[in-house]
Amino acid sequence: MPSRQPVLGSQAVFSPSADKTRTVHVDPATCHNLSLFKELMREYRKVDDNVTMRLNRTVAQFRDRERTASGSVTSRRPEDEACEYFWKDLVSNWKKRTEIIQYCVDVVDQSIDGKRRAIESEQLSAEDESSLKQASYAEEVKRNQIHNELTVEAITRQRSLDTFKNRCRFFEPPLSDKEARMWWDRALKGR
Repeated sequence: MPSRQPVLGSQAVFSPSADKTRTVHVDPATCHNLSLFKELMREYRKVDDNVTMRLNRTVAQFRDRERTASGSVTSRRPEDEACEYFWKDLVSNWKKRTEIIQYCVDVVDQSIDGKRRAIESEQLSAEDESSLKQASYAEEVKRNQIHNELTVEAITRQRSLDTFKNRCRFFEPPLSDKEARMWWDRALKGR
């Protein structure tokens, strides 16, 4: 069994500014149902599809908050604060999607390994062995399709990063935030 089943959810995935959150429980059945898995990825990628609109909304919210804060002076511009806040949200979603994909790759790999061990045990009839080989092949196709989601994820991150950098030209995650820097570097390298 894979290390753990991720409990994943994001307020921004299903309704960016609502108070309601929706937690998605990913289990082996989710991974083996390719349609459900791809739909889940599509839902999570909606966050990246609306980067410009969401970033504009975030900047506007930070500006409004600064205007309504009577007499308080901040050392940072609202745009800078909004960029940092939005970056953390974006990275959080990237991390969750990558976690789901890796979890599903592990689930399908274990299924394939189980079928291989059964085939190698030599205690099967020719008919059962043939059936297991066909099932194993189908699992390998599924694993390749799930693995392809890692490539799609890299492309999605790159596109989102380009949009983010157009709006937040002077933003770079602080060196002290190692995780944010790791995602920044990965996105810059297209991985």
